[in-house]
Amino acid sequence: MGSHRGALKQALREAVRDGRLAPGTRLPPYRALAVDLGLARNTVADAYAELVAEGWLTARQGSGTRVAERIMPTRTTRIPEKAPRRPADPAHNLAQGQPDASSFPRTAWLASARRALTAAPNEAFGPGDPQGRVELREALAGYLARVRGVRTSPDQIVVCSGVAHALRLLFGEHVLRGPLAVEAYGLPFHRGLLEAAGVRTTPLGIDRDGTRVEDLASAAPRPRAVLLTPAHQFPTGGPLLPSRRTAAVDWARAHGGLVIEDDYDGEFRYDREPVGAVQGLDPEHVVYLGSVSKSLSPAVRLGWMVLPERLVDPVLAAKGLREGWTGVPDQLTLADLIESGSYDKHIRRTRHRYRERRNRLVAGLAEQAPHLEVTGIAAGLHAVLRLPPGTEAATVEAANREGIALDGLAAFRHPAASTPHTDGLVIGYAAPPDHAYTAALEALLRVLPPPSEP
Repeated sequence: MGSHRGALKQALREAVRDGRLAPGTRLPPYRALAVDLGLARNTVADAYAELVAEGWLTARQGSGTRVAERIMPTRTTRIPEKAPRRPADPAHNLAQGQPDASSFPRTAWLASARRALTAAPNEAFGPGDPQGRVELREALAGYLARVRGVRTSPDQIVVCSGVAHALRLLFGEHVLRGPLAVEAYGLPFHRGLLEAAGVRTTPLGIDRDGTRVEDLASAAPRPRAVLLTPAHQFPTGGPLLPSRRTAAVDWARAHGGLVIEDDYDGEFRYDREPVGAVQGLDPEHVVYLGSVSKSLSPAVRLGWMVLPERLVDPVLAAKGLREGWTGVPDQLTLADLIESGSYDKHIRRTRHRYRERRNRLVAGLAEQAPHLEVTGIAAGLHAVLRLPPGTEAATVEAANREGIALDGLAAFRHPAASTPHTDGLVIGYAAPPDHAYTAALEALLRVLPPPSEP
């Protein structure tokens, strides 16, 4: 207990010295912080009391525990005035695509690992099957059918390390060939790996109804496939209109093409039940991609591809004779987590948590920045805040100076997109632990542009 108390005291001292905890900042109640950190209440309470005695903190009845109002000595190592903060260590992490690391279900994962490894046959610890363990493929087939409306059998599922790995297998190994139609806004990392594989990408416009798939017929050069995020377009945040979902499948049928469905944020819809996957409309013309990077953690390198039957063997040939990407123990553990119901419980818990985070963001903006609009549906791990024209770059720079990690919308725009750009911020509200979220929101509100002059 003493070592935990000492480590917590040191971390709080460093946060005050660095300015991450500014004078006057109210700290979370010791009971809440104890839950977030997995420590005993007395450990946190004692750490607070000792820091009050040392003069770092103050405690008053009705006012809670706050950082003391005093000038802190500067560090010996001087940081240049305009030096950028390291992205890996922001004071306030509002980067998109990152779940709250403290929400990882350690107890449930450990219990599933014990059960799975105890029950696993000896052959499970030999050379890995490139298709993935049958236990996980069976669990995924049932889960995806029940939760996402995916129509598949375990034989059509190939386990991979994530969506990026899936794209490398599909295009880097020439299972599929370009040109590939993509959304006008998307992950630059995905575009980069496609370009490295020699795949030419053609952007499709985006409007309030999602991606304009009706432009597929006139796209030049003629695409052989289209990559979509229909459940929650990344990053603009809208769902794909039902008529456009069917139009994408109709295009694939008519032209011998393929829809590649990245089910980004498919499980995290807050205002209604999640819309089922496009794959359910035509399993032989849709490749469905998913992973646990948002639902569990990006540290668990597990994803899946649900393939048309004709593509299973080519993808397995691209992977090689042995599994070189995903470990069998993690596959077995995830399979048990799903089958035991623990994965569903975790999704429900984090869905509630992230919904509350988004609600707090929207409420804070409505109160302090009502001239700015949050766009997109209530879903996922991020929201897009629309900014006045010409203010995006300056706002991102101001956020960086305040130690806030976030992105401008322009960072995700395809360089060949013809759709007019709308200034905005992509705000990830999932990453901060609960005790740090209030401070992150307050810091964000301080850097937003003021209302335009009438």
